Amino acid sequence: MSSKPARSQRPPFPEFLEDHVVVFDGGMGTMLYQKGVFLNRCFDELNLSRPEMVLEVHRAYLRAGADAVETNTFGANRYKLQSFGILEKLDDINRKGAELAREAVGDGTWVAGSMGPLGIKIEPWGPTSVEEAEEAFREQARFLLEGGVDLFVLETFSDLNEIHQAIKAVRSVCDLPIIAQMTLEEDGNSLYGTAPEVFTKRLDDWGADVVGINCSVGPQVMLESLERMVKVTARPISVQPNAGKPRSVDGRNLYLCSPEYMGSYARKFIVAGAKVVGGCCGTTPEHIKTIKSSVRALRPAHVGVDVSLPKEQRVEVQPVDRAGKSRVAAKIVQGQLVTSVEITPPKGWDTSKIVEGAKLLRTAGVDAINIPDGPRASARMGAQALAVILEQQVGIETILHYCCRDRNLLGMQSDLLGAAALGLKNLLIITGDPPKMGDYPDATAVFDVDAIGLTNVVTRLNHGLDLGGNPFTPPTAFLVGVGANPGALELDREVRRFQYKVEAGAEFAVTQPVFDTKQLRDFLKQIEAFRIPIVAGIWPLSSLRNAEFMNNEVPGVHVADEIMERMRKADAAGKARQEGIAIARETIQEVRELVQGIQVSAPFGRVQAALEVLEGVIDRAA
Repeated sequence: MSSKPARSQRPPFPEFLEDHVVVFDGGMGTMLYQKGVFLNRCFDELNLSRPEMVLEVHRAYLRAGADAVETNTFGANRYKLQSFGILEKLDDINRKGAELAREAVGDGTWVAGSMGPLGIKIEPWGPTSVEEAEEAFREQARFLLEGGVDLFVLETFSDLNEIHQAIKAVRSVCDLPIIAQMTLEEDGNSLYGTAPEVFTKRLDDWGADVVGINCSVGPQVMLESLERMVKVTARPISVQPNAGKPRSVDGRNLYLCSPEYMGSYARKFIVAGAKVVGGCCGTTPEHIKTIKSSVRALRPAHVGVDVSLPKEQRVEVQPVDRAGKSRVAAKIVQGQLVTSVEITPPKGWDTSKIVEGAKLLRTAGVDAINIPDGPRASARMGAQALAVILEQQVGIETILHYCCRDRNLLGMQSDLLGAAALGLKNLLIITGDPPKMGDYPDATAVFDVDAIGLTNVVTRLNHGLDLGGNPFTPPTAFLVGVGANPGALELDREVRRFQYKVEAGAEFAVTQPVFDTKQLRDFLKQIEAFRIPIVAGIWPLSSLRNAEFMNNEVPGVHVADEIMERMRKADAAGKARQEGIAIARETIQEVRELVQGIQVSAPFGRVQAALEVLEGVIDRAA
């Protein structure tokens, strides 16, 4: 029968905080990096392969005067360990991390189980459910508890939804104290723009014993945020800043805030009301020693608490009705067939030919122009810029494709707010092709979120809420479109993702090019329970080679055998272009009663071919 894990003999942590300041340790990763461990290595795994190194770091902080040390388990969750190929070591790494910390400090110092973000996006920004996230945190917390921790530190979180799952997970396995810490940007808000007053109140409501901030910024920004936090909670507050911003010196990232500077700010933290102080990235035992000396004689301030939310948080926003969002939206709501033509941005900056083609489309009665965003990861003029040019110079509505590949969440929000300010009203949200498919295969892909997550972002903007849950007025009024792939190889997954897109706020969908109408009919049956208006993609084949390319190299596109045979014969007779247009017209006639719109691609910018396909359709649609 195994013995119970050892725990600290010090007084209960929350009670001690009532009349004392607790000094935590500094950066574990910083010290391991200084000892020669490469940044691309899993630092948590060192609990097993280099335990003596981890022990020495803990002991160095103990000698510096730390009252509490954190386990070397910040990234020891299933998702991060899986990325290193060591998921099977999850339990051993966490238990050993707690045991090493206890071995190093004995029973006179608190051991805090360190848990960081999962390293993936969870709903509503990503495909991982909140239940899956909570379970991942739960299993890590359980192993740390078995290893003997006295409390938990949930640290460096940007997403309030994610830290909420972590709090729930810890609470489900024990009643040990929880320190819940968000990370900040230079403006004092979280990465997603959540104000300190807001996330402090949320963490308080969710039952964190200590509410805090750590990492990403230096002490000055943290002091300003602390002064805002103390006004909205009676909970103890923790502050663990970086030693400033890192600087590259001789190829190494160095943090330049001196121990003395950190110590001077530690005093300011305590005067402002902090009960827990320590350090994060860039801090060392020397920093902690100075911080300990600086706060010995100080007691935390008692600050009056105002638990009301900031005035701007009480703003009520009424979203725009769908029919009022755009002309395209109005036609969809009225049940009229919408027509659009897809035109790819140029590889240079000259838009004169595209503008002339757009004028032809507008004169012919086409409702909108679809503008892809870096299709097949190609380097082209920005889709948003072209959309503005066409709307301003031609007066035709555009449907702006927006992909998740090239920008992080902050950049996406900035772009979308800018698009709203410029008068763009219709969006088609797609995940985007990976760079390896395009002109620059070594380019970096971001993919902070996928199409589901970005649909959630836009829906929030349409309700006057930014990424951080901060309201603004007036809200954006985008008509939210998404992609659909009736020919997906994993059709069940495609249907499931389509449902998630609808639940996230999608208002219409555009399919991949349809060459197999039976495939489209089958797909529409499968999505009947969560159907939204569907715009069928139509591609006029220009040659046999084009047909072969679409059939073999474009994911999710299946060109029926009979169409391939028709194109083969037409190509041999020199009539491939005419046959491609005829096939596209026939496809429209087969599907127009099934869908709410038709999108015709203009291959190689050939607007005239698209107009030939739409002959007879535009008049009846109008």
